[in-house]
Amino acid sequence: MKMGMIGLGKMGGNMVLRLTRGGQEVIGYDRSEDSVALIEKQGAKGARTVDELIAALGEPGSRAVWVMVPSGKITQSVIDDLAGRLAPGDIVVDGGNSNFKDTMRRAEELGAKGIHMVDVGTSGGVWGLSEGYAMMVGGTEEAVARMRPVLEVLAPAPTQGWGRMGPSGSGH
Repeated sequence: MKMGMIGLGKMGGNMVLRLTRGGQEVIGYDRSEDSVALIEKQGAKGARTVDELIAALGEPGSRAVWVMVPSGKITQSVIDDLAGRLAPGDIVVDGGNSNFKDTMRRAEELGAKGIHMVDVGTSGGVWGLSEGYAMMVGGTEEAVARMRPVLEVLAPAPTQGWGRMGPSGSGH
């Protein structure tokens, strides 16, 4: 699966590497050039702008962008920006520690534009790269099914360490 990752800090950057090593095509973006350069040195693809990231993801309606930034205003700002750039059928994944009420509101706002919202409560820290991440996933069955190849690679095993908990908000 081809996916974008916004936020290449310790967890986001390591998630990109785990996904790349697991055969997924990931394009990573971060405001820090050093973070982008680091994932590129390790075999992943980097983008210097959000527009470049989205353009690299392919056809509108089939794209997925995972947001791995600190919860709160930063997450809201990134998701608002993506809402104006993505198309119906695309997916936004919030993998941070957002409040489930914010996630439910964001899912409703994105849904009005035909954009899917998936929320993933992600645990694993810096050990996730080698051990895998534990993930509680919220979102529609359709959107989660589309994200399944990514979730299976990020998890400790394809059928262990992750699961869909219910609609958007359930993962947070």
